[in-house]
Amino acid sequence: MNNIRNVAIIAHVDHGKTTLVDALLRQSQTKLGKQFTEDSDLIMDSNDLEKERGITIFSKNASIIWKDTKINIIDTPGHADFGGEVERVLKMADGCLLLVDAKEGPMPQTRFVLKRALELGHKIIVVINKIDKPDARIEHVLNKTFDLFLELGADEETAFFPVIYSSSKLGKAGLEPMLDKMEDITPIFDAILEHIPSPSGDSNKPLQMLVAAISGDNFKGRIATGRIYNGTIKAGQDVMHINRDGEKKKYRLTSLMTYQGLERVETSEVQAGDIVSISGIPEITIGETIADPNNAEALPLLSIEEPTVKMTFSVNSSPFAGKEGEFKTARQIQDRLNRELETDVALKVQESNGSWIVSGRGELHLAILIERMRREGYEFQVSRPQVIEKVIDGQTFTPYERVLIEVPENFSGVVMQKMGTRHGDLQDMNTENGVVTMEFIISTKELFGYRSEFITDTHGLGIINVTFLEFRKDTGSSYVRERGSLVVHESGISKLYALIGAQDRGELFIGPSVPVYAGQVIGQNSRLDDIRINVCKEKQQTNHRSSGEGVSEHFNAPRVISLEDALEYIDDTELVEVTPKNIRIRKINLSAK
Repeated sequence: MNNIRNVAIIAHVDHGKTTLVDALLRQSQTKLGKQFTEDSDLIMDSNDLEKERGITIFSKNASIIWKDTKINIIDTPGHADFGGEVERVLKMADGCLLLVDAKEGPMPQTRFVLKRALELGHKIIVVINKIDKPDARIEHVLNKTFDLFLELGADEETAFFPVIYSSSKLGKAGLEPMLDKMEDITPIFDAILEHIPSPSGDSNKPLQMLVAAISGDNFKGRIATGRIYNGTIKAGQDVMHINRDGEKKKYRLTSLMTYQGLERVETSEVQAGDIVSISGIPEITIGETIADPNNAEALPLLSIEEPTVKMTFSVNSSPFAGKEGEFKTARQIQDRLNRELETDVALKVQESNGSWIVSGRGELHLAILIERMRREGYEFQVSRPQVIEKVIDGQTFTPYERVLIEVPENFSGVVMQKMGTRHGDLQDMNTENGVVTMEFIISTKELFGYRSEFITDTHGLGIINVTFLEFRKDTGSSYVRERGSLVVHESGISKLYALIGAQDRGELFIGPSVPVYAGQVIGQNSRLDDIRINVCKEKQQTNHRSSGEGVSEHFNAPRVISLEDALEYIDDTELVEVTPKNIRIRKINLSAK
């Protein structure tokens, strides 16, 4: 066990975790799969959605041998909406590399993941990353990180953390913030061996393994990944599965795997302290214990924070239902949601009158689930996101968020105005080098729909970061959308002539030659109320034409609506229709005037 280190890499989203793991894998001469070449992009972000968005969604394991020591590395998501992933995989680690951007410093999610790591008593090594940035503020960021440790209640030993400076993009690190003196990533490996303790546990005690992740395999069935806390596990041995209710069942393992590089490799025996994957237990889920059949004792269950946002999923009922999706029945959607529950501990699904109330950690958490289902061929419709409120002693408590905003100075006024109309409470405001940093506390339900407005208002130059703060007493105020919708009057194919006439009414979401149905939302009205428009109207044909007729007509490019845009846009009278080919917005009552 002295030759094992279990390390989680934690940070705010986009501070360079995955790039650093890539540098560690490449420079340790770890054997990568055939699909990875020298020119490959981020090795650890292998999922299509992760590549497109540039964020880590699913935690992943890798293993590196360095100076005869096996280092198990766990790459974690940085976004708070995937906090369920972070919380459970931290249980597999004994220490953490905390990455902090040399310009941005500690951000809301830095606070979130660090708080979790300190609660578990992990040893923290701080890595000030991206020191090659021209506007890096290394000393300032280091002081802010120290302040954050003290704020989160770190003891004296933890607060005086070891510091490494790095540029993960260049694959360099050092004990001093001087890029020209750095040669490679070796100082990070050395710091892990020096500061991260080897795993606790006893190989001679009865077996105890805690399951932290579940995946599926066409041949092996359900594969459970976790850490062995005590004992030894052997291929083909009998084990006792202790589920969440404390029920015990005996099974024989069909495979035992450990990590070499990125790949799982079959092995015959694994000692306490290591991270392994096993198969042969059909109903195992996250947080449960694998124990010795003769002396079965359960480890503490993994506790995860409650979800804060819910949506209603239902079978598509639009006039275009069933035309674009492969899986569209209630049974197929139910099975898919049940499969997701097995691997996502932060998700909850409750059946309600033929629909499903799906609860998650935030809008992005649920939007990623919807996007994954859509790409897998599912067709369904979802309601507007709603907050999950609590009633304590007869009083209603609603979730609140901490919002950190960075904008150029000339856009700060419009941000203050918009956050003011949503009853955002300004906590802090600083101006430095023409950039204004603002911190607000705002009710989750009043923040819904602001992100897309924020991007438009700041011309794409603003940065907004949101993290869950706490439940507070509900003030009763809520934000109402300031503009209505343009709703299709009759079904058909949209025509350019009709759209040119309609664009004066507001902003359009579709172009010409698009099939539409009565009750579909195809734009945003410039006024408060909804308006029905006919976008299928054709120009009457005559044989009289004046010279130059139609030359001055111009059609504005429609706004392309993404899934997140649609979820933010809709109000309580609308739904988002999700199919593998299209995202449509519709009225719940298609014929309502």
